[in-house]
Amino acid sequence: MGGEGKVYTLAEVSQHNNAKDCWLIIEGKVYDVTKFLEDHPGGDEVLLSATGKDASDDFEDVGHSSSARAMMDEFYVGDVDTSTIPTKTKYTPPKQLHYEQDKTSDFIIKLLQFLVPLLILGLAFGVRFYTKSPA
Repeated sequence: MGGEGKVYTLAEVSQHNNAKDCWLIIEGKVYDVTKFLEDHPGGDEVLLSATGKDASDDFEDVGHSSSARAMMDEFYVGDVDTSTIPTKTKYTPPKQLHYEQDKTSDFIIKLLQFLVPLLILGLAFGVRFYTKSPA
C-alpha cells in the first residue's frame, strides 16, 4: 500500500468522513474503506458512523470473521498517532446523599393501613344499621 508506515493524527483521519472518502481507525491502524462501503454486509451507514473516532470497540462488538479481518490488509493506509485520540474516561455516577426515611412516617403509614379499612368497615355497618331501622 502507498501509505504504509505513514502516521496520521485523529484530526487528519476525521476529515475522511463521507461516502466518497471514508477512513476508519481500528486498533491503532488507519483504513481507507471507501471502496468497501457498497460491499459491507452491515451497510455503508455503519462504516460512516464510525468515522472520526477510534472504531475498535465498534469493530470488536460485531464479532467479525477471520476472513473479514484478513480483508482489512488491503485497506490499510497507515497508523494513527494514539496521543491524538482522547482517552476514554470511566463513568462514575455522581455522589448522592444517603436518604434516611423518617421512621415516624413509616409508623404512620402502617397505622393508617390498619385503621382505614376498619373505618370503612365501621361505616358500612353503620349505614346498613341505619337503613334497616324501623321508621
